[in-house]
Amino acid sequence: MAPSAHSTALDAVVCLLKRSQFRELTRVFTVRVMLISPALNAALREARFDGDAPLDASGVRRARAAAAAVPAADRRVHGSDERCSGTAEALGLRSDPEPSLRGWDLGRWRGQRLAEVSRDEPEAVSTWLSDPSAAPHDGESLLDLQARVGGWLSSLHGEGADDGSVLAVVEPAAVRAAIVHALGLPPQAFWRLDVAPLTLTELSGRSGRWNLGCGRPLSTGTDEITAAHGR
Repeated sequence: MAPSAHSTALDAVVCLLKRSQFRELTRVFTVRVMLISPALNAALREARFDGDAPLDASGVRRARAAAAAVPAADRRVHGSDERCSGTAEALGLRSDPEPSLRGWDLGRWRGQRLAEVSRDEPEAVSTWLSDPSAAPHDGESLLDLQARVGGWLSSLHGEGADDGSVLAVVEPAAVRAAIVHALGLPPQAFWRLDVAPLTLTELSGRSGRWNLGCGRPLSTGTDEITAAHGR
């Protein structure tokens, strides 16, 4: 039997309602955050707490070589550190500085080698690695770092912010802090995460329910990753 005009109209209304509900459900999952770790600089090659050191010539060259692999985004930002701004420029990005995504402030340890600090202040380093609330360097604690980066992530879900994508060039510590916050991991999980230079990490979803796309290299070469791991 052919459907009546009434039932056809009713079916159409139900279909529209379902489409509207589907759009509303998917709308809250549309934030896509793409985090790119910057290229290496001389300080990191020497295992120093770099303290906002710029890229060297090698880092600039490698970032330029990876530029073609950078994904498109509706908004682009970078950490306010020189290494991040230099990487963003070398990648050909027109991005704005984001103070909330600056590198980890390690106070008086800045510019020193990790080996030197471990030798001179072994108890302080041990406390720093074991207590996320500690700041023996007179800088920023791990909990402070995670709260700062997590606050930025949460702000993306404010009114009118639930669509589009954001690309950010940020220090590895900020990438690790973002992952810990997004996945609700214990603070100490930060030390178990490894972020190589010039890799892309993606977070998609909404506050309290993020999906993680683990870091992939922006180029096919392996020398950056090898250098980052000291092998």
